[in-house]
Amino acid sequence: MCAAFLVATTQLVAGNNFDLKSITSGEFRGERMSVVEPMTDGESYAQISNDGKQIVKYSFKTGKQTGILFDVATVRGGKIESVDGYIMSPDGRRMLIQTDTKTIYRHSFTATYYIYDIGNNKMVPLSDGGPQQTPLFSPDGNQIAFVRDNNIYLVKLLYDNAESQVTKDGARNEIINGIPDWVNEEEFSNDRSMVFTADGRQICWIKYDESKVREYSIQLFRGMNPSKEQYADYPGLYTYKYPVAGADNSKVAVYSYDIKSHQTRKLDVPVEAGGYIPRIAMTADPTKIAVYTLNRHQDCLSIYMVNPLSTVSQLVIQEKTNKYVRESNLSGIKITDKHIVVPSDRDGYNHIYVYSLGGQLQRQIVKEQYDVTDVYGLDEVTGDVYFSAAMLGSHDRQVLVAHQNGKIDRITQQEGYNSAIFSTNFKYFINIWNDLNNPPVYTLCNNVGKQLVTLIDNRELREKMSIYNIGSRAMFSFTTSEGVELRGWMIKPADFNASKRYPVIMYQYGGPGSQQVLNTWSIGMCGQGGVMEHYLAQQGFIVVCVDNRGTGGRGSDFEKCTYLRLGELEARDQVETAIWLGTQPYVDKNRIGIWGWSYGGWNTLMSMSEGRQVFRAGVAIAPPTSWRYYDTVYTERYMRTPKENPSGYEINPMSRADKLSGSLLICHGLADDNVHFRNTAEYTEALVQADKDFREILYTNRNHSIYGGNTRNHLFRQVVNFFKSEMK
Repeated sequence: MCAAFLVATTQLVAGNNFDLKSITSGEFRGERMSVVEPMTDGESYAQISNDGKQIVKYSFKTGKQTGILFDVATVRGGKIESVDGYIMSPDGRRMLIQTDTKTIYRHSFTATYYIYDIGNNKMVPLSDGGPQQTPLFSPDGNQIAFVRDNNIYLVKLLYDNAESQVTKDGARNEIINGIPDWVNEEEFSNDRSMVFTADGRQICWIKYDESKVREYSIQLFRGMNPSKEQYADYPGLYTYKYPVAGADNSKVAVYSYDIKSHQTRKLDVPVEAGGYIPRIAMTADPTKIAVYTLNRHQDCLSIYMVNPLSTVSQLVIQEKTNKYVRESNLSGIKITDKHIVVPSDRDGYNHIYVYSLGGQLQRQIVKEQYDVTDVYGLDEVTGDVYFSAAMLGSHDRQVLVAHQNGKIDRITQQEGYNSAIFSTNFKYFINIWNDLNNPPVYTLCNNVGKQLVTLIDNRELREKMSIYNIGSRAMFSFTTSEGVELRGWMIKPADFNASKRYPVIMYQYGGPGSQQVLNTWSIGMCGQGGVMEHYLAQQGFIVVCVDNRGTGGRGSDFEKCTYLRLGELEARDQVETAIWLGTQPYVDKNRIGIWGWSYGGWNTLMSMSEGRQVFRAGVAIAPPTSWRYYDTVYTERYMRTPKENPSGYEINPMSRADKLSGSLLICHGLADDNVHFRNTAEYTEALVQADKDFREILYTNRNHSIYGGNTRNHLFRQVVNFFKSEMK
């Protein structure tokens, strides 16, 4: 086995130690730009002020403020305390001001919206009928569609904001119009399923019939921070539709509504039984909307152009693979006035393919062996396509432009992690750069990469971090006994002594397509410059993270080799990491721990029961424990159904409970709508029957993120104290 160190830095320290409360309160997050929206003029962008009181207009060329679009102190009409978000109208004359936001699931929320006229500085409520979801301007800015209580409503601004109801069959846990059900929202990262046609004459949407989907109930208690007084005497239930692997999905269909004639039509879009419509998009042609479909195995993506009047659909692009289509590529598809830009890993790496609107392939962008990780768009004037990619290695991200002649230029200057927000005309972009040792720096650049001005440099955060007792951060790689190169990062204590042997805590996630090993400030469990890992280093631990097989940034063979057998290779690689660490002269091989959250919790349990007893202790937070308990979309993408792949589903921590080795702490939120507490309940019962000792901590009314009040601070204190106790 060999190790190659890629990046290494050691900082001189001043001696201060971190504390958990400052970490969990986000004290080291640094300055960020909040809700940046490029404006249609191509020269400006809008941004919410740091205090949430204003929406300010800035120049893309200079970064200087050029106006105040909205101010809570001077607006006429309704009065609000602050702005949660906003939506610009296509013509730039109006905004929707978002307030009183209440989250539902990961992406979805309700809010009270106001229609704000920029010219006369006046705002009025969008609707008096209750909070709204996913409001959407028509292309001419004169109409707004929104969803309330699973139905679509329409407000006509030229008719004194007259409100009408488009659908009337919406009903909780039965029919949903215009917004996705739980599983489609969670696993396709989308909260809107509704568009206007380009002429604003039709509203088109996806209808989800979830009446046949089985219900899941979560028990709720009074609790604290916040307290639910309705459950003071007796607990209550939150019941929603959740399809587990192999079970019935919502039936999906696409409809159109003619605003003038009030006629509703069902569009003829072919969808396999149990299949999905993950996206619906407007095109520049008023006679066509784009509808994406996936079969249930998610190995065939189809893009249809559908006429909302005739209801006829035409297949223009079909992407087939022998395993699965990456979910992240769905949001990377861009439909412009003349083109469809599609990311695909069909040649072994994620590259970009440009089609005409009719589906003719015109060119492939990138043919080298590195992954494209984000698509920013195509400039119809020049033909240039802007994107980010792991051009310099899996740990790095650069922003690039591909020209019509095939030449690709790198337009970011520094190694590390770069991302971009482009102006609507692609003449400028805001570059957000950071690396292991530097918090995010926001700069304005032109489209050839010349830096025009620095907007945020986070100097204060760097100075603040410099007074803390921070050790070395390094990236490394090694080769396992199976000949697999794995890559990782390591944080050592500030007073590291190479002649000593240190206990090690391995942090990981490891799920399909994910990456934790990146040259970025946001490494680790809490981000913020790896501050949680530095805290553990101050307690005397070395902290290590390694991306196992199945993770992203290294091509489809590395990412998809775990197909149908989730957990097997991942756990093997984490065990191999522990074994390799044990051969290092500064590591105590008898004191190696492992922890992770969600898939990282699954990976922790799988690794601790892999068979080779290398872990002294482990912590699994909100872990899946059997893919039979998890949802259809995510699970079947990688595993197919339990009926099709019974042996794959048997590879799980529950079936390995008797092999668990090392001390275990398992933590779960009782109101987790994503990875249900059922996973921990069934797994711990298996441990009891296998006569295995463990510790368990449950968090009242907390969801998958386990936060609220003092909760996150308490959780991490238990984790740290557990490792300190068990790895003496």
